[in-house]
Amino acid sequence: MKYVIFLGDGMADEPQERLGGKTPLEAAHIPNMNRIAREGSCGLLHTVPDDLPPDSTVANLSVMGYDPHTCHEGRGVLEAAAMGVELGPDDHAMRLNLICACDGLIVSHSAGNISSPEAAELIAALGSEIGCGGIIFYPGVSYRHVLRLTCPASKAVEFAPPHDHVDQPLIAWLPRATAPEGEATAALLRGIILESNRILENHPVNLDRARRGLQKANYCWPWSIGRRPRMENFRGKFGVSGAVVGAVDLIRGIGAAAGMDCPQVEGATGLWDTNFEGKADAAIGALKSHDLVYIHVEAPDEAGHEGNLDIKMRAIEHLDRRLIGRVMAGIAGPVRFAVLPDHPTPVAIRTHVKHPVPVAIMGPGFSADAVTRFCESACARGSLGELHGDEFMRKLIG
Repeated sequence: MKYVIFLGDGMADEPQERLGGKTPLEAAHIPNMNRIAREGSCGLLHTVPDDLPPDSTVANLSVMGYDPHTCHEGRGVLEAAAMGVELGPDDHAMRLNLICACDGLIVSHSAGNISSPEAAELIAALGSEIGCGGIIFYPGVSYRHVLRLTCPASKAVEFAPPHDHVDQPLIAWLPRATAPEGEATAALLRGIILESNRILENHPVNLDRARRGLQKANYCWPWSIGRRPRMENFRGKFGVSGAVVGAVDLIRGIGAAAGMDCPQVEGATGLWDTNFEGKADAAIGALKSHDLVYIHVEAPDEAGHEGNLDIKMRAIEHLDRRLIGRVMAGIAGPVRFAVLPDHPTPVAIRTHVKHPVPVAIMGPGFSADAVTRFCESACARGSLGELHGDEFMRKLIG
């Protein structure tokens, strides 16, 4: 038996007036997702425990069958794992965004989805001017990077994910200590943020972006601190071998920490211009030597953060036609297909929410129920009912 999980990050949403009261999933042309729902069993999945934030790390850990209470050490450590950065037992790592701020407000969590080559130059500039005394910068994909602290540090710091605070005052969301032992670390990180503006504001990359009418990446923003995680090997936990196909280091890092293979896909960007066909082909290839493949597509989530309904619809339809359809046509033999988001990212509020997400599973052992479309309201009436956390993975694998 083979298992394929299609994860459309953030593609669940709320009814839209422009769509006649339908959600993007209800209005989009998604024949392949609808086929999985129509021929399989459907339900809702609670991916975020009540006491944790609706973060993609938390949600994807749950979907992959892990308890985020025991595995969640922040995005930075997982993204560091994806980059091959070895953390010492006393090191701390965190996600580092390149953001755009103007007139004291956070304008964009992604600096207009800055390109990876441009971002690499800016990260190198930060490293040369700030990167000393146990402060190390690592370039990633687009606006997503890693900051590693080998100097003494503490996790007792409260951070504000920048995508949750667009159009809000930057100064109000600087890191702050949650206990006395976090004061020094919070002060260090506030200093890095404020000093980054001096380095980045008039950097040649940003001056060129301004000339082209693009947003400047004029601040760095560290958040989600953690230490090296301990995760049970996926094969040892579930009895099947697995691979992760994705563009963003967070998802690849979860896979790496779980001992799963993570093939690189040329042209996989984490945006709506990603190489859908390349990711599909990589998944088909991975299934030749693995039992399960987890295919993650970030594009709908990024469109949700941009508040762009048109791009979100297009990203969902491209996921369906160019990736899901291609994979389903390219695999023979007994296989179970599952499709779901990790969390909703409503375009109206441009951030994640905790609502349960629709899920559909098709293949041997799963009978068709009354659901005929893959969407939030229809799947709520499915035979799977409401699942929580690792119940999805355990039900999929059986």
